Amino acid sequence: MRTRSFVALCSALRPLRSWTGGFGVAVLLIVVFVAAFAAELAPYDPTATQYDAHKQVLRLEPPSAAHWLGTTNYGVDVLSQLIYGSRIVLIVGVACAVLIGLIGTNVGLIAGYYRGRVDNVLMRVTDLAFGIPFLPFAVVLVTLLRPSLWNTIIAISVLMWRTSARVIRVQVLSLRERGFVKAAWIAGASDLRILYIHIFPNVLPMVLLYVAFDIAWAVLAEASISFLGFGDPIQVSWGQMLYLDYVTGSIRQAWWWTLPPGFAISLFVIAVFLVARRYERLAGLRRH
Repeated sequence: MRTRSFVALCSALRPLRSWTGGFGVAVLLIVVFVAAFAAELAPYDPTATQYDAHKQVLRLEPPSAAHWLGTTNYGVDVLSQLIYGSRIVLIVGVACAVLIGLIGTNVGLIAGYYRGRVDNVLMRVTDLAFGIPFLPFAVVLVTLLRPSLWNTIIAISVLMWRTSARVIRVQVLSLRERGFVKAAWIAGASDLRILYIHIFPNVLPMVLLYVAFDIAWAVLAEASISFLGFGDPIQVSWGQMLYLDYVTGSIRQAWWWTLPPGFAISLFVIAVFLVARRYERLAGLRRH
């Protein structure tokens, strides 16, 4: 039984072996590198106004040798903001994925394993979460808690666990009837040991799949919340860049301010989905 668990764990962490998965990993590694060394890579302070030789604010300056991606309506360097915004993407993506994964995985494990009344209660809570529209709820919750990065993360995580919980529950309902689980019962293993030593490694590929999806959805959700003007006002994020671009009326004329954050969000999400597809295939192979 330990061998089965170890093999399942190793297969879930198996290196990605396709060009799509490799491309996705490469993009994610670049984002991690840029976020880690943002202070060294950014040519200017992401919040500092830039001036010309005559002390005039460089408003909506197109790309040039001094400002590779131009400046904003406030005279801020776009490239510097784009680089620092990668930090928010990683913080939101990883933090939300961890919280969502913890909630969804444990709800699914407990509901599928214990069944009966426990299952009914947890699934009704899940149904309630499905009945709440995500974006309006997140906006209202962030507004009530006060706009900040961590309140945005909490608002995103409160509802996003619902899908993974249902899928993992279905897998656990099947796994608990397998011979290795019954053998563990006969051997006198505790419920916690059976859940997290014998069953959990077998649903780990599915957990990793939804963790990857959760990173992508969380980044999109944070960008949406920031674009609506409810993001953290003191943090530079890609969604906030688009929001400021829109509210200043520059979104149609300053393409160098509009395209970079939009392209960065799209590329990051695509990369995460490409990696997730590899885990999706792995999870499918595990089911067969």
